Amino acid sequence: MKTRANAVSLFCAFALAAAVPGTRAIAQQATTLAPPRPGYSFPQKQTLTYAVDWRVFPAGTAVIHFEQAGDRERIAASADTIGAINMLFHVSDRFQSDFDREKGCTYDFDKQTVEGRRQINSTERLDYANGKSILDEKNQVTGQTKHLEAKVGGCLTDLLTGVFYASSQPIVLGHNFVLPVVDAMSTVLVTMKIEGREEIKTPLGTFKTLRVQPTADAGVVKNRGNIWIWYTDDERHLPVQMRARLFWGTITFRLIGNENK
Repeated sequence: MKTRANAVSLFCAFALAAAVPGTRAIAQQATTLAPPRPGYSFPQKQTLTYAVDWRVFPAGTAVIHFEQAGDRERIAASADTIGAINMLFHVSDRFQSDFDREKGCTYDFDKQTVEGRRQINSTERLDYANGKSILDEKNQVTGQTKHLEAKVGGCLTDLLTGVFYASSQPIVLGHNFVLPVVDAMSTVLVTMKIEGREEIKTPLGTFKTLRVQPTADAGVVKNRGNIWIWYTDDERHLPVQMRARLFWGTITFRLIGNENK
């Protein structure tokens, strides 16, 4: 049950692509994050709410809030188990990312994870001027701390921002693009494959979408399962549905709320 419940906390299907154990890290890659497409603007204020299902059972909720902070964009997110899943294995995770609105480069990525008895707080800071990533982590149960530094090259996104930063890129049928993602001192190249068009029904209505499959460069996702994100086929590229199909079952995220607040 632990593995299943943990998947709820990874409400970013993108995160599953990059963080599965065994994914090959790409050290000192020259690849850098592409800036947002001309004319695209990140929301000044917006809150997205997703219902999370495991197989056919309600498993949790995920809430993502966008807030403009000067020349940066801030994304704050929460993921919580509900119902029977919550009774079996409690998950209550909080994430926050700050990134450059013009270039997309992540500056800070904070995680506060409560998953059963496991409670970890971590902050990863990207110091582009000195070409390094700095990770500080504390186990809230044992009191153990960790401080790590590693070299990075170029502009990078993070696990939380990646799903939504992809909306700023041209999403065109038959066209693929690559996002360099940093997590826990490793950099992974994730290819976003635009596979086809689909009509998706959600509690907010029916949307014409483009189905995108994120895949890690090392191919681990292919061996462990499949991940898809459905972006609206318009200028917003709003992710209205995300799905991770793994060997132990399928997790689906459906957009149920979209508020400008």
